[in-house]
Amino acid sequence: MPEQPPRDELTEELLLAEVHDEYGVIKVMQVGEYRFLEFGDAIEQSCVFLPEPTWLEYDYTRAMFIGALSHAQPESALFLGLGAGTLTQACLKFLPLDDVEAIELRPDVPRLAMEYMGLDDDPRLYVRIGDALELLESAENADLIFVDLYTDTGPAVGHLAWRFLEGCQQRLNPGGWLVINQWASDDGKPLGAALLRGLYHRHYWELPVKEGNVILLVPADLDQQLDIDALKQRAEALQPLLGYSLQPLIELVRPAT
Repeated sequence: MPEQPPRDELTEELLLAEVHDEYGVIKVMQVGEYRFLEFGDAIEQSCVFLPEPTWLEYDYTRAMFIGALSHAQPESALFLGLGAGTLTQACLKFLPLDDVEAIELRPDVPRLAMEYMGLDDDPRLYVRIGDALELLESAENADLIFVDLYTDTGPAVGHLAWRFLEGCQQRLNPGGWLVINQWASDDGKPLGAALLRGLYHRHYWELPVKEGNVILLVPADLDQQLDIDALKQRAEALQPLLGYSLQPLIELVRPAT
């Protein structure tokens, strides 16, 4: 599948849905063969390519998928923040997952995702509505945990909450990986770098992407290492199915800064 043109090169923009809740506005927009889930004043949260809803358009979602490939054989995953569910669906399609849980703050988000954004009602997927910071303790342990909690103003408080981020790592099964979509500071380091270095003892890896994010790959314990060669092999094996190469992004992976 070829790379698609950016949004500003496409034409007519259509409003398909607009919802107002206690947190603000949620919109679903369509431009050509793309649909966008937006929070607030045209802040894109998710992008879906309609002919193939598992296509990962943004580099940050591809980088988070690379985090998923850090695990050789994941059977369970926990998504903290669902959005349109493109990353969730890609993981369900391309990884050997049996049990997937997603926690989403806003009730209309999964509804709109299923109605407009191509999110499948997969029997392996269980969606809970509520605050991830409050519901984490009741979540099942998982091989993969993804943290992607964003509002229309930026990352939610969980992205800098020591106890919450510590709890995410503690919810990992042995050999598991925590994948965090962190904002990048002006110096290119992840938001809260000092906190993260202390919390995870500098034992994690970073993957900076062009959208201005840094994806963190955090292992379950200090004895666990990131096998870059194995990561490249898994990505190469999936390339014909994905329709794009993950190798250029893998080359950007670096130890904690």
